Amino acid sequence: MWGRGGSATVGVGRDDLVSGEAVALELPAASVGLRILSGLIDVIVGMLVLVLLIYLSFKLAAGVDDALFAACLTMSTVLAWCALPTTVETLTQGKTLGHLATGMRTVRDDAGPIGFRHALTRALIGTVEIYTFFGVPALISAAVNRKNKRIGDMIAGTYVVRDRHSIRIVEPPAMPAALREWARVTDIGSIPDPVAGTIRKFLIHREQYTPQARVAMAERLTYTVAPFVAPAPPPGAPFEDVLAAIMAERRNRDTDRISREDRLRERLLR
Repeated sequence: MWGRGGSATVGVGRDDLVSGEAVALELPAASVGLRILSGLIDVIVGMLVLVLLIYLSFKLAAGVDDALFAACLTMSTVLAWCALPTTVETLTQGKTLGHLATGMRTVRDDAGPIGFRHALTRALIGTVEIYTFFGVPALISAAVNRKNKRIGDMIAGTYVVRDRHSIRIVEPPAMPAALREWARVTDIGSIPDPVAGTIRKFLIHREQYTPQARVAMAERLTYTVAPFVAPAPPPGAPFEDVLAAIMAERRNRDTDRISREDRLRERLLR
């Protein structure tokens, strides 16, 4: 049964950034209250900029050319509600003026920094859901979404985190004593990062599963990682212990490799 194919696992934890040897870094989503406060600040700034641009449009084009005046009004709206937030978020890698005031940051779903495409998508959708419909769709979406995403976040593939929150590094799983010798001589291939991250997430939070779900998940992940491991584990070895042994040995080998490279680098530099 060890070689049986399993369905591909998907992703890491949706709230986690996985770094190095599948070490989960908790990036908690910002609360709805903080998002509302940040949004209000951004809306106030956007409206003030719009009023200023409309005033300049009156000065420059009102009574001179109706077509030019209409174009100036349209351009003012685009600049205040779309171009400004897009530019600010792109340059700050995820911080609007409201985020700067409340200590938040927009990140990708994989917890990486956003780019121009993400900022532009959020601004375009925000023009509709925040300014056109007075923020009601955004509020409803954030209230029912586990990561407090507004519609623009869901389309852009982003969410907002508390930037001033301390990152917690979760302890990795220990090596099961009964499988130590097997893991030491096992050939562990290049396990894809999403698979390794999912295994890591499961091992950390397995106590939160129901017994049936815990067994089923451990079995599924074991068969998913089976093509990357040889030989098979000892007959009757618990699936959870097999997963823990693979991850612990993988981490130990990476640690040893890094140590060897550091020692070699020190000798060469001397």
